[in-house]
Amino acid sequence: MDILQEKLKILPEKSGVYLMKDAKGKIIYVGKARMLKNRVRQYFQSNKNHSAKVKAMVAKIADFETIITENELEALILECNLIKKHRPRYNISLKDDKSYPYLKLTLNEEFPRIILTRHVIHDGSRYFGPYTSGISVKETLSLLKKIFPLRTCKIFAKRPCLEYHIKRCLAPCVKKISRENYMDFVKSAEKFLEGRTLQVEKEISAQMESAAENLQFEQAARLRDTLLAVKKVTEKQKIVTETGDADAIGLARLENETCAQIFFIRDGKVTGRENFLLSGAADESNSQVITEFIKQYYSRAQISASEILLPVNLSENELKILAEWLKVKIFEPKRGVKRSLVEMANQNAEKFLSEEFSREQLKNAQTIGAVAELQRFLSLPKLPRRMECFDISHIQGAETVASMVVFENGIPDKNSYRRFKIRSTEGKPDDFLSMREVTARRYEKISAENMPDLIVIDGGIGQLNSALEIIRSAGHKVPVVGLAKQFELIFVENSSIPIEIPKNSAALKLLQRIRDEAHRFAITYHRKLRRTRNLKSELDNIAGIGEKRRSELFKTFRTIGKIKSATVEELAAVPSMTRSAAESLKKFFDAQE
Repeated sequence: MDILQEKLKILPEKSGVYLMKDAKGKIIYVGKARMLKNRVRQYFQSNKNHSAKVKAMVAKIADFETIITENELEALILECNLIKKHRPRYNISLKDDKSYPYLKLTLNEEFPRIILTRHVIHDGSRYFGPYTSGISVKETLSLLKKIFPLRTCKIFAKRPCLEYHIKRCLAPCVKKISRENYMDFVKSAEKFLEGRTLQVEKEISAQMESAAENLQFEQAARLRDTLLAVKKVTEKQKIVTETGDADAIGLARLENETCAQIFFIRDGKVTGRENFLLSGAADESNSQVITEFIKQYYSRAQISASEILLPVNLSENELKILAEWLKVKIFEPKRGVKRSLVEMANQNAEKFLSEEFSREQLKNAQTIGAVAELQRFLSLPKLPRRMECFDISHIQGAETVASMVVFENGIPDKNSYRRFKIRSTEGKPDDFLSMREVTARRYEKISAENMPDLIVIDGGIGQLNSALEIIRSAGHKVPVVGLAKQFELIFVENSSIPIEIPKNSAALKLLQRIRDEAHRFAITYHRKLRRTRNLKSELDNIAGIGEKRRSELFKTFRTIGKIKSATVEELAAVPSMTRSAAESLKKFFDAQE
């Protein structure tokens, strides 16, 4: 604390940014101040008026750093960048903001494209977003491709592709359209993404008439189709006001969750909305939450509105700095249509939070709640947080495989999944022997600390006893159960009478999900091996492809698809292959297609 006290004495009387650090030097909070000396000292004075969050943060501060700026606006911009970079624990932040998708208009290319991305790079492109729903942004991208047939390929081809023939691309690669006409479509797409659909309609209509007057009937027809598509979208948008473009922000709180919602109004119509959950906002005031949300959101999004409508009032200084930064008018409307827009955003934010809360409750009931219920039904000594389930898959003993899937607290842990190629029963089906082999390979050399809380076997009493023989001989006392599919009965150790769990219980549904996932994972592996085996048998019928060459082909290309897509030159470059053998192989696959 002595170091902190010394630093507090020499704080500058200037605007800037301060970074609070813990004992490990990790940045835990970033803030800005009009005067660093006064703002930073407040944290280390009497904590009677501090919130629980600030008290917890101050207790962890081991050091701090300040960066002086010319003015408060520069401090605001620097603060936004540092929060985005370091994601400090005690700052309010958009949840999962690293994974938010954007639509990218590649204006840095001669013939721009519209693509989906999750990374914003300052490369001359224009980014639209962030979007909170991956599904909705993909639907938007699909709609844009139908309305504005911009190119989708990364590299120009030598001839028009299928996209051109189905009227989804203007084929600039083979000069089917001039760059000038192509850029008209790009500008329309850009304004469409901004939500200015009425302006887009007027411009496309004027371009269509001009093309018709100049006898450019093909271009006029393209523009006519685009105009009809834009009008179809515009008809669905709700008219709310006669003039102005605005972003109306709503705010809602429920339990410890906070949601901000933005309504986008362009050309007097609601063109879209986005919901954002905020972390670290539980102890903050509404005005502080809105201030931080504006910083977080608009540091990532390119604003195209002339006004931002707020649900709460901010301090005069904060409004001035934010307005200067974003170059828009920011205020809390008190009455009229604009106030109605904010209220509508508030109500929708409340609805979204309520639905999220219900979804979270249902998720908990199906996961950790189901795990607790399963413990009661099976009288397990402890909560089965980690469960491992095994399944066997084969066809008449051929390509016998086993799968192991893992669920942690009722949720699949796919990184822990394992698959096994069974060696002991090849050519002769024996599920019991297969189960003994896979459990032996999994549990004979594992320590007690790494054992799961429950082992589930897909099958009846026979499969269960086969697994128990190995697991118990290895010295493990973990509960093991078998789930028989026909009547969904649970078999347990030392009992011939199965347990029947209620059909509508979350516990049984959890067991069924685990069993079905194990079956899916096993049969996927089995099919892969069978396809490989079938291809190998097909390769036996090709002149010049023997066992050695077949082996080298799989060693080089690893997958069937890569062998099929390889060129003659690539095939001939494989060790032991010749030009004539490569040509025979290529002809064989071409004939199949």
